[in-house]
Amino acid sequence: EDNPAMGCRAIRLCLTRRDFFKTQLKALLRASAYGNLGIMFPMIISARELHECKELIKECTEELQEKGVSVGKYSIGVMIETPAAVMIADELAEECDFLSIGTNDLTQYTLAIDRQNAALDPFLDTHHPAVLREIKMTIEAGHRHGAWVGICGELGADLTLTETFLRYGVDELSVNPVSILGLRKVIRGIDLRKTPGETE
Repeated sequence: EDNPAMGCRAIRLCLTRRDFFKTQLKALLRASAYGNLGIMFPMIISARELHECKELIKECTEELQEKGVSVGKYSIGVMIETPAAVMIADELAEECDFLSIGTNDLTQYTLAIDRQNAALDPFLDTHHPAVLREIKMTIEAGHRHGAWVGICGELGADLTLTETFLRYGVDELSVNPVSILGLRKVIRGIDLRKTPGETE
């Protein structure tokens, strides 16, 4: 494709190759019988796509149970990676257990900047007010409907934003293992009862 970032990827690929998708879903459903499982759909931009995914899960569950395969409990979530998903976050959260904000793609699509194009680095502002506002809006939407909200991608490990995200009410920060200790130290030093900048 001329522009693969805007092309047939993630959930679009799954919904156009349903046999392939159902094989993956059945594997996940089999695994659900052995412990906690969360099924998260990437690049969702409409409630229709989420409905189709949930219908396929139902179909796969019935097919497995007809063969005597046990299916356990699982949670369902979506990746919030586009401005479109942010704008309908209330609608998505109403039908999900969790939302995960993919900050890398969300930044790329919000700012209309190709993250792979080094020539655009001077224009790339990962702390752009629009991106931060979208993150806050998504967290608030998730909580309005009882869904927990996580942040993943590079911003999850950005220690200059950790307090901001905690004050937004984020429930989870997903980071690489090498970032855990530094992030934990910063979190332990934050007192959310104080206003930003307040000292003893």
